[in-house]
Amino acid sequence: MDVILGIDIGGSTTKIVGLRTDGSVISMLRVRAEDQVTSLYGALGNYLTSNGLSLTDIRRVVLTGVGASYVEGDIFGLPTCKVDEFQASGAGGLALSGQDAAVVATMGTGTAFLWAERSGTVRHLCGSGIGGGTLGGLCHKLVGMERFGQIKKLAAQGDLDRVDLTIKDISQNAAVTLDPDMTAANFGDLAEDATPADLAAGVVNLVLQAIGTMTVLACQCCGCSTVVLTGSMTTLDQVEPNFRNFEKLYGIRYLIPENATFATAIGAGLCSLRKRPEA
Repeated sequence: MDVILGIDIGGSTTKIVGLRTDGSVISMLRVRAEDQVTSLYGALGNYLTSNGLSLTDIRRVVLTGVGASYVEGDIFGLPTCKVDEFQASGAGGLALSGQDAAVVATMGTGTAFLWAERSGTVRHLCGSGIGGGTLGGLCHKLVGMERFGQIKKLAAQGDLDRVDLTIKDISQNAAVTLDPDMTAANFGDLAEDATPADLAAGVVNLVLQAIGTMTVLACQCCGCSTVVLTGSMTTLDQVEPNFRNFEKLYGIRYLIPENATFATAIGAGLCSLRKRPEA
């Protein structure tokens, strides 16, 4: 085989994707990053073994993400290069969603907002410290959990009516553009006996709505009405209903492509193929 490995070394997870030289995906792997360099080598060895590959099957390794800065030289003697994380995220978001241009929101440990075009233009609009790291930190303090899978399962069982203040709670005659069930204040109506599940649901809602508000501002900045959501948080049960509400309110189309978790790793491999298709 002749495989391109795109590896996104994030702050909390490492994602690795194998691509054929035509850009099609072979398989994907995600591991928790207790330490960026250790997780990189562990993920690579795991990927090769799981897919029955040897080092001779790999054409090159393409690194991206915040952890890529900790890696120097070639990995296992394989040709290794780096791709800017924003370029990779933009390229991956467009490729997975089939869009020619869009705002790409990469929901990782924090959140980056990008303007991406199929031509290869990617512009960093802004970033936020609100993301998966916020979710993990607040839930660790409030409910004693910080692992994403645990939080995801717990939050799905929570009741937001025991945490958040809604429009209908404070007004009988809200503006016609406002849904009565919209959040007026995150954690603004916290019940004394709110359960851990309720608290986890409230944190998830807070993080997603903060990100949603910033996507609206990013679209207004670019004169665009399409947002591609990527990153691990796209797998939360609350993502789709939250962003459907933003669609109704602001007329923005939100796309959550299949394999959105791996968009940056896929984009890294695709960027390298565009730059060095025969290398």
